[in-house]
Amino acid sequence: MRGGRSMGKGLRRSIATALMLAALAALAAVHPASPLRQYLPSLPFETHRARKAVRNAKPRLAGELEKKGLHLGAPLFIRIYKTSAPGAADQGRLEAWLRARNGKYVLLRAYPVCARSGHLGPKLKEGDGQSPEGFYAVGPGRMNPRSRYHLSFNLGFPNAHDRANGWTGSFLMVHGKCVSIGCYAMTDPVIEDIWTLMRAAFREGQKRVPVHIFPFPMSDENLERWMKEHPGWRWAGFWRELQEGWRMFEQTRTPPAVSTRAGHYVFRTPR
Repeated sequence: MRGGRSMGKGLRRSIATALMLAALAALAAVHPASPLRQYLPSLPFETHRARKAVRNAKPRLAGELEKKGLHLGAPLFIRIYKTSAPGAADQGRLEAWLRARNGKYVLLRAYPVCARSGHLGPKLKEGDGQSPEGFYAVGPGRMNPRSRYHLSFNLGFPNAHDRANGWTGSFLMVHGKCVSIGCYAMTDPVIEDIWTLMRAAFREGQKRVPVHIFPFPMSDENLERWMKEHPGWRWAGFWRELQEGWRMFEQTRTPPAVSTRAGHYVFRTPR
């Protein structure tokens, strides 16, 4: 009987704790800035592996954050290029931008993409081996701390634009382990840095991290060079849409608000 009473008390205590944490989580979701967030033990996507990754990454990020007057937890914007310039043979780069106190985004660090697959141009269908191009947004629910590729997050392909154009695919990720079949693969230390920046931004209330993916920097010079070398390029119109979103960020240093209308991207300056 004594053991039964002890187990009963333990079960009731566990249930009460679970209910309390659920209530706190619901309140924190409705009020992201609520000080009650500090009492939550961790975000749902955290594991021992993810926490260890954060411990590894924080010292690597600290110096650059201090140098540029940025803080861990500021809103994050990610920009990916498949290659550094038209005709270049590299695998591209991933840029991590953080919002500064003046509201403009500052480049914290640019990381080389370790591996990607396919060629320049959008992903069209499941199994084509293509890495996507376009405008995506990643929330906490798309983070995977148990990935076979160390850590990963799902880009959310196909987005509304992709679906409107009949493009199909699933589980297009940014992850570690430097191996790609349609994903953007980084080294493990790099994905740990990116994970840490995303985790901190989510903890301070950012709902989604915008991830914009381009074939290369979309300057007029680069586009003209590509079109000249590839007359009749199939994706000329699509790339002009990508360029509009790219240019808005270059001019304002603020990620544009992106929507889809009749299968085309539409951009506006965020409020």
